[in-house]
Amino acid sequence: MKIACVQMDIAFGKPETNFQHVKEYLEEAAGNGADVIVLPEMWNTGYALKELEQLADGNGKTVDFLKQFAKQHSVHIVGGSVSTKKQDGFYNTMYVVDNTGALVSEYDKAHRFGLMDEHIHLEEGQSLGTFELDGETFGGVICYDIRFPEWLRAQALNGAKAIFVPAEWPAARIDHWRILLQARAIENQCFIIAANRIGSDPKNEFGGHSMVIAPWGEVRLDMGGIEGIAYADIDLSEVDEVRTRIPVFDDRRVPLYKKFEKSH
Repeated sequence: MKIACVQMDIAFGKPETNFQHVKEYLEEAAGNGADVIVLPEMWNTGYALKELEQLADGNGKTVDFLKQFAKQHSVHIVGGSVSTKKQDGFYNTMYVVDNTGALVSEYDKAHRFGLMDEHIHLEEGQSLGTFELDGETFGGVICYDIRFPEWLRAQALNGAKAIFVPAEWPAARIDHWRILLQARAIENQCFIIAANRIGSDPKNEFGGHSMVIAPWGEVRLDMGGIEGIAYADIDLSEVDEVRTRIPVFDDRRVPLYKKFEKSH
């Protein structure tokens, strides 16, 4: 499976500019034979959260755009995430469409990042975020979600062999990004495929380093700070091999964990 990670700057509060930029990248990746194209977080608006009433997608424009492109080019798209307007508020939403143009997942970011005011402007997601492509199970989380290992473990326990992570991760904590992604791959014995943005907005500089990490922890791709597309081939049979070599999932002691579980 050929993965294309799109690492791009995002025009703050300018959806039309960003849609055109994303379309160009999708065309390039599809033309280079990608099976799955992965976009970064909040690529339609960036973190223009105070302007979501005017800017967030409330009419299905993003879904229609991704569906049409995926069907036309026979490519799967993990659509990063976009700001969306729903009946009960605004969300940070990941759309996944398959190569027939069908929507296979709509995941709202589960954990809101207070340092970027998500808790003020966005609602919390309630779904797990697993989905199927080509008969295999995948998962998807968004940026800050990776700081919650139990959340990615839940996806792995529900069959995910690879977990996609679109992000707008700041450069100031890029070391955390790399370490956390590698840890999530090793502990869940799965591929981690992460697309981070670069560039800056009025409050943050973003760190890039979009990555593909194998289930044994090897870094197969690290894009550094350069804008563009990079590719990596993954073989999901590696997940089965690693999980057989060290049977972490079989050795879990769930009743013991629950015995000492505390809520905070």
